[in-house]
Amino acid sequence: MKPNSLQQGTVVAAHGRHYFVELHKDEVIKCYTRGKRSGICVGDLVDISMQGIDQGAIERVHERRNLLYRSDEMRTKQFAANIDQLMIVVAAEPPFSEDLTGRALVAAWTANIAPVIILNKADLPSVVLARERLSTLAKLGVEIIELSALDKSAATDQLLPYLDNKITLLLGQSAMGKSTLLNALVPDANAHTQAHSQALGAGRHTTTSTRLYHVPNSTGRLIDSPGFQAFGLSHLTPPDIVHGFPEFQEPIEHCRFYNCSHRHEPGCGVVAALQDGSIHPERYALYQRLLSEFESKSRY
Repeated sequence: MKPNSLQQGTVVAAHGRHYFVELHKDEVIKCYTRGKRSGICVGDLVDISMQGIDQGAIERVHERRNLLYRSDEMRTKQFAANIDQLMIVVAAEPPFSEDLTGRALVAAWTANIAPVIILNKADLPSVVLARERLSTLAKLGVEIIELSALDKSAATDQLLPYLDNKITLLLGQSAMGKSTLLNALVPDANAHTQAHSQALGAGRHTTTSTRLYHVPNSTGRLIDSPGFQAFGLSHLTPPDIVHGFPEFQEPIEHCRFYNCSHRHEPGCGVVAALQDGSIHPERYALYQRLLSEFESKSRY
């Protein structure tokens, strides 16, 4: 490979202003950005110029198909770009947050990313209650896969068909067993993380960050991201928020006013659907919270 010749690759890990770019499946180059360029994330398709034998400079970021991220008043956290599928990991115990799960689904739907929910620890008796709590989402058509990540072989067999030929983002609250599931699907994931940490001079322990892996025995790629305890969506506008609630789409056609906020206007199809039970009250309450958060941000 000649120095300074442009090569196309995919960002597979990001640590501050340092990036690892995969040019081929077995060739990963440590890269940096020129000037003050920022905002690059895992999954981005980039052009790099080689700067020596094993280092490159990112010269261009290609247009993204999508970007999944969360935001609040203080900061924005990018998860990944150009993904085909979002797998949200919840567990029978400890109890998962329906609010956070709902927000992750809204983020996926507004970005036109197909969501799947993984219900981990399905071997525990408490799975009955967890299944019931997910029933509203199941009725919306969200696929829910029950498994135990501790049974690595069975979990892998269940998930490989969903991963083939896709770039999948693995997302979940802390303590849901996401890391256990990742290690079942990609046994050497920890080795990859430590190698990158050492390449950055960070020793064996590194700040948890997003990373893309090739799934063994599959044509799929899996992006793992840190666990989270908050999922702000302050970047979404009211039309974006509505798009994140697929059960609103048919009732909206019956709204009297084209600019209906679906809260208090007369002749609102969404409110009517809520009243007749077609829309679940908890889903509607989430919609109201997201609108209120947007309005609160807009006042400042």
